[in-house]
Amino acid sequence: MSTTSAAATPAICRVEGRVAVVTGGAQGIGRSIAERLAAEGASVVVADIDEAGAEEVAAALGERAMAVRVDIADPASVAALYRAVDQRHGRCEILVNNAAILDSAGIDGMTFNHYRVVLDINQDGAIRVTLAMLPLIRKAGAGRRILNIVSIQGLRGTRDSLAYATAKGALVNFTRALACDLADDGILVNALAPGFIDTRMAQLPGGAGHEHETDWFRDIYVKHGRIPLRRAGKPVDIAGPAFFLCSDDARYVTGQILLVDGGLSATF
Repeated sequence: MSTTSAAATPAICRVEGRVAVVTGGAQGIGRSIAERLAAEGASVVVADIDEAGAEEVAAALGERAMAVRVDIADPASVAALYRAVDQRHGRCEILVNNAAILDSAGIDGMTFNHYRVVLDINQDGAIRVTLAMLPLIRKAGAGRRILNIVSIQGLRGTRDSLAYATAKGALVNFTRALACDLADDGILVNALAPGFIDTRMAQLPGGAGHEHETDWFRDIYVKHGRIPLRRAGKPVDIAGPAFFLCSDDARYVTGQILLVDGGLSATF
């Protein structure tokens, strides 16, 4: 017979009534995460450089949602995001750093300027937004979460991903270090590392279709089971794990990198 009193067990209030900011929320993984958080009762701020896309998503999510244009590479734009959230809500319980750009450049032909452009968005952008939003997160109450969307390429080496993989790898350890820094404040910090996901970023150059539609993908990853689940993921496959890490169900989880890749990393 358990001697633990009911009062000793924290009540589960997953995300209802909380304010969530999702960068890159106008499409793909960001949109799917925003939709899931809104469906679970959060007030979602859809932040994206694509203002029209963000407004479309916010309108679909309902009156609790709002759209804000943000360029995460521009400090002034990020500061404007902070002011918009502060004016509307005065707090932020959940920050999802999802915005990024695709880059498929390897070392041949790489210039330092190109490298820095990719890092300024994919690495520094998430850090820039986190630093800006942290005062509003600190002002919030229970359920404060920071979730970084990284990539399997931040954990594994692949060809033609030099700047992209470097940026995502940096965010992996940014997640771990930040989790240690903010633990005393009760702010939990985690990351999701997707594998092959069917989004606009999976489109091949020159309108040649999506990577998961190619013969090499079907042969290596599907036929021969390099991805044990034998398919590319969908944005909704990321939204569920993201919701878990943003919710009270994950109240003892911090500093973790959760791979959501259909088992791909198990076959390396």
